[in-house]
Amino acid sequence: MSSNPFTDHPATVGETYGQHLVAASGFGLSMILCGFACLVHGLLPFIFLLTGSNTIARLNERMVVNRRRAPVPSAFGGQRRVAQRPG
Repeated sequence: MSSNPFTDHPATVGETYGQHLVAASGFGLSMILCGFACLVHGLLPFIFLLTGSNTIARLNERMVVNRRRAPVPSAFGGQRRVAQRPG
């Protein structure tokens, strides 16, 4: 069993370390930019009307709905799928 913190989690979502770095960084950048837009919206409620909700919906779609998961070894020696892509 591998015990490498740089590759264990990325493997559970079907990614290499590099792929996970790019994907997670993209999520983080989107959240930072959305946060700034929400702060501006708080001050000027007539702009960025849908930026926060649209960003959350898009990130949820990417992270939860269309998640790719690699098979994870079960405690009983077999493999099980944690989640699958819809349709």
